[in-house]
Amino acid sequence: MDLKRVGNQTVVFSSPPVILASYSVVGPMEGRGPLGKTFDKVWQDNINGEKSWELAESKLLQEAMQGAVEQAGIPLSQVDYMLAGDLLNQIISSNFAARKLALPFIGLYGACSTMALGMAVGSMLIDGGFASHVLVGVSSHHDSAERQYRLPTEQGGQRSLSAQWTVTGAGSVLLGQSGTGPRITAATLGRVLDYGETDVGNMGAAMAPAVADTLLNHFQDLQRQPEDYSLIASGDLGMVGADLTREVMLRSGMSLGSEYTDCGLMIYDKSQDVHAGASGCGCSAVVFAGDIMQRLTAGSLKRVLLVGSGALHSPTSSLQGESVPGIGHAVVIEG
Repeated sequence: MDLKRVGNQTVVFSSPPVILASYSVVGPMEGRGPLGKTFDKVWQDNINGEKSWELAESKLLQEAMQGAVEQAGIPLSQVDYMLAGDLLNQIISSNFAARKLALPFIGLYGACSTMALGMAVGSMLIDGGFASHVLVGVSSHHDSAERQYRLPTEQGGQRSLSAQWTVTGAGSVLLGQSGTGPRITAATLGRVLDYGETDVGNMGAAMAPAVADTLLNHFQDLQRQPEDYSLIASGDLGMVGADLTREVMLRSGMSLGSEYTDCGLMIYDKSQDVHAGASGCGCSAVVFAGDIMQRLTAGSLKRVLLVGSGALHSPTSSLQGESVPGIGHAVVIEG
């Protein structure tokens, strides 16, 4: 058997799946940010006629996934699997969106790394001959995440300067066995690392070691350097985590250089007062489905490394004094 695994943690696809289409739906705050014009749909408010923030989040995801299928011009009946995840308990946003779409469903949880994880798993399904079309999507909602993880939104609690703002948004891509579009050529699945960070208001510090570990293994496995990429985008470490990742990489003998940025630093500007940047499953998803995909399609980006970062904690584990483990998953997309 000819294994497609290379090195410690990377797989290289012999028949790279094609991203046939992408679609992004965001809330009004995201629409006012510097990437506002790159999103396919901007809601006028965060609830959009629904009875709760949780139902609104599921609607975000459903619209994004339907949008990707419609943009590709592929009948929904030709989609073999739907892969989706979110931040809420038992990934309810994804479950309820799957109930509407009525596709064979694989639920995923990688916290904010779920978009990259979904793209990697979807690519494995296609490259392995198990599917011809896979629909991948994730969502997050500022208010539903605040209610679950932190303080009641109505309470107006003070946020620490290291805290990040959860993106209200959903992003989706439709992967195909053949067709026209950027291709996913490789994936590096990460390990769970925990350096004892207990401050849930500083997720960037908790995730940075895992992202750096995935990057180091990726470059070693493929014998590449950061300059081999037009763009390296983590998502979403924010200001604190991105700086720490640069430092860890430098101490390991590698500079990420000007090719590196973080999706959590791209989606908002300083005037929006989000402290350390953005977070949430939807952050890297909408940045990739919008801005990055458009630049890949236009040819201004040739090879992109998207590194999803996840803080694998829950309200229960935090209340019980557990630290916050981190994970990083990477996918290579080539135009």
